[in-house]
Amino acid sequence: MIPARFAPIVFGVFLSCMMSFIISGVSTLRTTGFVAGLPGYWFNAWITSWIVAFPVVLFVGPLARRLVARVVRQP
Repeated sequence: MIPARFAPIVFGVFLSCMMSFIISGVSTLRTTGFVAGLPGYWFNAWITSWIVAFPVVLFVGPLARRLVARVVRQP
């Protein structure tokens, strides 16, 4: 198991991986349609998107948490 101190990074890996996979799939499908080689196009789009998304999630995540804390009433 991974130590708990790495939880934000592991969260960033999973979130950025899943979100970039879904969004790149939608974008690739809209651009190409159902064509031969779609999985290859999708994979290329996804890996490029993930390389950008992972560091963005790590740096933007804390900012998003602070913004949420400002707009959500605490119990």
